[in-house]
Amino acid sequence: MKFYKHLLPAIIITVLTAFSSSQTYAQSQTAMNSKAGSGYQSADKELNVVYQNILKQYARKPVFVKKLKTAQRLWVQLRDAELAARYPDKGTYGSAGPMCESIYLEKLTRERIKFLQVWLTGIPEGDVCNGSVKTKS
Repeated sequence: MKFYKHLLPAIIITVLTAFSSSQTYAQSQTAMNSKAGSGYQSADKELNVVYQNILKQYARKPVFVKKLKTAQRLWVQLRDAELAARYPDKGTYGSAGPMCESIYLEKLTRERIKFLQVWLTGIPEGDVCNGSVKTKS
């Protein structure tokens, strides 16, 4: 027992640290729902900034702008349909349902941001299939 006696303070500190840090990560479902909702709202705001920047940069191309607006409106419908397909029975997924829906909406929105971003960053010169996307400078 004498051999382990000097390790006892270190063991106690380790156990207390592990216990206290596990308490730090505990959250209520309401807090997790709120955090996920905030993540989606943040992504949605970012999407709107990217979309508005595209509209500004391509303002002299009215045909493109009209078609982009149509595509974006249809994407919103697709996003909502994807959510409904993923969670068809609203209210039956327990208290984590709102969190899961927000996480999925954020994922879809971030994918859309990445997809639209190419109109702002451009495509390398030499890509003959760039269509309406500008060429990188």
